[in-house]
Amino acid sequence: MNKSLLERILKARVYDVAIETSLDYARNLSQRLNNQVFLKREDSQPVFSFKLRGAFNKIYQLSAEERARGVVTASAGNHAQGVALSGAKLGIKTTIVMPKITPDIKVNNVKALGGNAVLHGNNFDEAYLYARELERTEGMTFVHPFDDLDVIAGQGTVAVELLRQHPDPIDAVFITVGGGGLVAGMGSYIKYLCPNTKIIAVEHEEAPTLYTAIHAQKRVQLDQIGTFADGAAVKLIGEQTFAIAREVVDEVILVNTDETCAAIKDVFEATRTVLEPAGALSVAAIKKYVAAQQCQDQHLVAVCSGANISFDRLRHVAERAELGEGREILMAVTIPERPGSFKQFCEAIANRSITEFNYRYADARQAQVFAGIKIAGGKTERQALIAKLQHQFGQVIDLTDNEVAKVHLRYMVGGHAQGLKDERLYRFMFPERPGALLHFLTGMSAGWNISLFHYRNHGSDFGRVLVGIQVPEQDQMEFQTFLANLGYDYWDETDNPAYHAFLS
Repeated sequence: MNKSLLERILKARVYDVAIETSLDYARNLSQRLNNQVFLKREDSQPVFSFKLRGAFNKIYQLSAEERARGVVTASAGNHAQGVALSGAKLGIKTTIVMPKITPDIKVNNVKALGGNAVLHGNNFDEAYLYARELERTEGMTFVHPFDDLDVIAGQGTVAVELLRQHPDPIDAVFITVGGGGLVAGMGSYIKYLCPNTKIIAVEHEEAPTLYTAIHAQKRVQLDQIGTFADGAAVKLIGEQTFAIAREVVDEVILVNTDETCAAIKDVFEATRTVLEPAGALSVAAIKKYVAAQQCQDQHLVAVCSGANISFDRLRHVAERAELGEGREILMAVTIPERPGSFKQFCEAIANRSITEFNYRYADARQAQVFAGIKIAGGKTERQALIAKLQHQFGQVIDLTDNEVAKVHLRYMVGGHAQGLKDERLYRFMFPERPGALLHFLTGMSAGWNISLFHYRNHGSDFGRVLVGIQVPEQDQMEFQTFLANLGYDYWDETDNPAYHAFLS
């Protein structure tokens, strides 16, 4: 490890605004996993995130001349609040450039902490570029959210506390990665003092910034990222953070949305605290790590890195938690359209609870059933039940891992569209801002017809939209150009089995 970074960590000034957070033993989770699981509670900081450590340490280190020019940064959440609070504490003017799509709760928090919130651009990258422009044109001092040694050192103080609170050997520490400041700081300190402790970096599978960079052996700009774990949704890992991370990180684990929601539930049951998705990634990774390694009696630490969650998102988290725990199956079953078929299906399910049941007449011979069923035996019971239903009815589609089914289909009504030609199905991420739908419609050719539209708001920066569009074969090249110029993330779902079973 770079000894100058170790020195920076030991000299870091953070406790003017930060608190020493507790290391909590997760009793129920430990018993379920047959390991000793501990939660480092950075969600209990004054801004509900570790981010104020690095922000304050950086700003505190500024010269009098740099402070006098005022501080500018770009952020859509936790770093913004850390900078605003630090500036208020030190009497420094702070300007935080935030994307226009930033939820009001985050913008209002920055203002309440004394920061000047400037809304610019439709995403973090555009906000970042504008912040750097203000740095040049207004002479402000820029504070990077993660790619700065003083910021990294501030985050590293989490590890100083952890090793003091848990003096016995730790087998692995699980640390969420966005830009990489936390894993670089904590990993450096832990590896220096406890080289046998594994540093496990954790990312959402839709934003695998470090994972991709390590496999490519260089930083890679991701074309698109998911924003469910928005606190860790970064397209390009920092230059300095990557150089450090590749030296200290032993493994990178990717987790999905359902696993993250299940982890949020785990922490709520243990602490009565609701983490934001990015804050719970580390807990999801511990469960995945134990299942893969089949380890027992190890001491495992998850850094709970944030609790800035919008109330509107709780519904979505609750819906997905059961799937993430392997306690619910979603399936499509084709049953004969005759008296007694319904009863036969229910008898096959036996005494299991039904969480969802949608029935649709298909034709005189058969009917489609979309069902959610609770299970207790995980993947083994899931496979056994599907096999039983296939034996009795023949056509069964397991939709438990099907994003279209989980986000859209289970909330839609209707059925197969008869005589519909040239329909293609796409899943979009629309930015939550006025005019997003109009922008989509304006770019469409007059000859294309929208045949299906479903939208759900999850209290996030982006809305999830499912669209069916009739596009003649001769217009396919023009349609692909339209998609490329739209500027929204999208996925072609035309071959999705859920679509063919219930909608096409």
